[in-house]
Amino acid sequence: MTIIDFHNHFYPPEYLQAIQTGPSNVKVTFDAEKNPLLHYPGDYNIAVPGHRDIAYRATVLEKAGVDKQILTFTSPGTHIECPARAAELAQMVNDALAKIKDVRRDRFTALATLPLNDPAASAKEFERVTSELGFKGVMLFSNVNGVALSDERFWPLYERANELSAVFYIHPIHPVGVEAMLDYWLMPLLGFTFDTTLAAAKLVFSGVVARFPKIKWVLAHLGGAIPYLAERLDRGYYAFEDCRKNIHRPPSEYLKEFYYDTVNFDVNALQLAIDFAGVDHIVAGSDYPHQIGSLEKMLGSIEALSLSPEAKAKILGKNTAELLGLNSDENHVPAAALDR
Repeated sequence: MTIIDFHNHFYPPEYLQAIQTGPSNVKVTFDAEKNPLLHYPGDYNIAVPGHRDIAYRATVLEKAGVDKQILTFTSPGTHIECPARAAELAQMVNDALAKIKDVRRDRFTALATLPLNDPAASAKEFERVTSELGFKGVMLFSNVNGVALSDERFWPLYERANELSAVFYIHPIHPVGVEAMLDYWLMPLLGFTFDTTLAAAKLVFSGVVARFPKIKWVLAHLGGAIPYLAERLDRGYYAFEDCRKNIHRPPSEYLKEFYYDTVNFDVNALQLAIDFAGVDHIVAGSDYPHQIGSLEKMLGSIEALSLSPEAKAKILGKNTAELLGLNSDENHVPAAALDR
């Protein structure tokens, strides 16, 4: 059985060096173990070795029994920089991820990042990463400095992505209203899931999902609250004219076509998402190596589901392989591969 971790994060060393030397709106400090700390509103990330050392990460995967990871960049993203610097850093990140997925394709592939505060530059970079670097999709943040992903400024990007049937993975970022979430780590604990839920609902109600039906949307953290609240969105569709003006089906029918990663390690929550979207639309995710992530809990929670071995195999790897068009022979990694 091939195991592929869809939801995990990596900071290329080139990026970490670039934001330390500047210019950058990210404040970088270091902890007692000399790990970089990347500070942004309401949160900070500790860039432990797994975040920035790809060889170290490969040994972690081997020990955990995970065959492959879909690398993605993470918060705070490049869109918090000025547009020119955002474009420069996004290109740097994508070049680094492309090298990893080409040289270490036995263990890793990746989704690209975009300088989302500049929609024109984002469309240009999307064209570069898909046509020249071989990326099958990108990770989008759930809002762009407060601007919703449903905003029409992003529609040229979506039009091209629709032509390519690209994968768009929505990962949360510091949400609108972050000032109410600055204590108790509420921003990453609750704000992230709220913002993903909001982004998905707006993409559906605005008509973006209906207008660009070939885009393959994936939601982080089990879709936030989407599986739980989809029925309420449907009630809005039937009750309010505004909720019907851009779509011709209830929201849940669009949302069931999304994919959901398993970064909610509660078995009952996972089962709810499976009941909502179907086992074919669930992909394994760990959130490694963030403090709140866990390869072991990813594997344990899926194993605890009352599903057939065939269904578990879909969640653990087959769905991701089909979504990204990965070659099955390429996905399986012999133990000797790590000695290269």
